[in-house]
Amino acid sequence: MKITASDIMSTKFHTLTSQTHVNQAVKLFKQASKEEGRKIFGMMVIDAEGRLVGMISMYDILLFMRPKHTHIWGMMDDIDIAGIVDMACIKTESVLVGDIMTPEVITITPQTHILMILDIMIKKHVRRLPVLENDKITGMVYISDLFYSFIDKFTDADTDTD
Repeated sequence: MKITASDIMSTKFHTLTSQTHVNQAVKLFKQASKEEGRKIFGMMVIDAEGRLVGMISMYDILLFMRPKHTHIWGMMDDIDIAGIVDMACIKTESVLVGDIMTPEVITITPQTHILMILDIMIKKHVRRLPVLENDKITGMVYISDLFYSFIDKFTDADTDTD
């Protein structure tokens, strides 16, 4: 049986626009996580017509908030860490999602086979892939969807041999 993106993708997903301020994006991540009952780590960024223009993840936000010179600070005992974090949070009020998002997005179609999805995720180090059909977003495949699809195959195989 051929298992494709359409078999495992989530059709409920959350989006942001590139004009959303990063501090608002963080709040939307928290709100989406509450709604879903699981933590949301990445969202698609869309334009006014609903077309995919980028992706933003918790990694992008954390990378933005990280002070640029931490690698040369060495010991941080004498540094006001709380002040640095507060300043980073204030910085997010004036920066837009479009400024820190990943604009080059790898996408798949609903017909993409799960082994191809697995290959893309491993080679490109991505945890989520938007599913597009005729340039319209139809879903998202998360690495956890892929993993649990394989788990289902293993557990189904175990029950078949009993």
